[in-house]
Amino acid sequence: MKHSEVAEVVQASRSAVTIFFIDDTEILPGQFLMVWAPGVGEIPISLSHLGKMKGITVKPYGKTSSSLCGLEEGDLLYYRGPYGRPFTLDSGRRLIIGGGTGLASLYSVINGESTVISSARSSDELLFRGKFKCRNNIEVTDDGSAGIRGFPVDALKTIDPDLYSVAYVCGPEMMMYSVYNYLRNFNLNLQFSMERMMKCGIGICDSCSMGGYQLCRDGPTFFKDEIPELVEFGKSRTTESGRRYSMK
Repeated sequence: MKHSEVAEVVQASRSAVTIFFIDDTEILPGQFLMVWAPGVGEIPISLSHLGKMKGITVKPYGKTSSSLCGLEEGDLLYYRGPYGRPFTLDSGRRLIIGGGTGLASLYSVINGESTVISSARSSDELLFRGKFKCRNNIEVTDDGSAGIRGFPVDALKTIDPDLYSVAYVCGPEMMMYSVYNYLRNFNLNLQFSMERMMKCGIGICDSCSMGGYQLCRDGPTFFKDEIPELVEFGKSRTTESGRRYSMK
């Protein structure tokens, strides 16, 4: 377990914060850390900012994430990793599709030629608003308070996906499922960052199993030809206790 002093905490949306810390370890876009809140728990978090000054972007979903959101400058951040299969960086035009805090996983692959589709429930929940250095940013909100009212697929219908060489996607699973079904017949490559319950991060507990793959070791990045093999994708998942339930 490593620890670093929190260098800065910055508001990334109304409820999400980015925790910056210094770490010289090489971490690739799409990889994640197992971040520990002492006395509370440990959760996987992808890095939103890379380089020597790294950052994780967190929203208070549960006890552990809420505890992490309470960190302040000078506090210690505990973590291990990095883990997981990273994104493969494509030199062509990139289409970035992020839902909610899923956009944090994609932030480091955005470049000046990218089109970014950023979605959230409302305008104040859009992550990194106004911070993108990209060709085009299309905002989508559930309530219509910013950009297109609807979902990322509604934004995709306003562009030609065949103009892009690759799409990087991360967000709520049903959002990603609808995006995959829309994009799978276009010619661009697809790279999806998947999410499942993850306890160990190193392939021992099997809690993140998905269609026979372990997301912590075989993912979380999956490519276009692999996604059909993830038979549970968009259909079912398990609770922390291991009980399986339908997502439909």
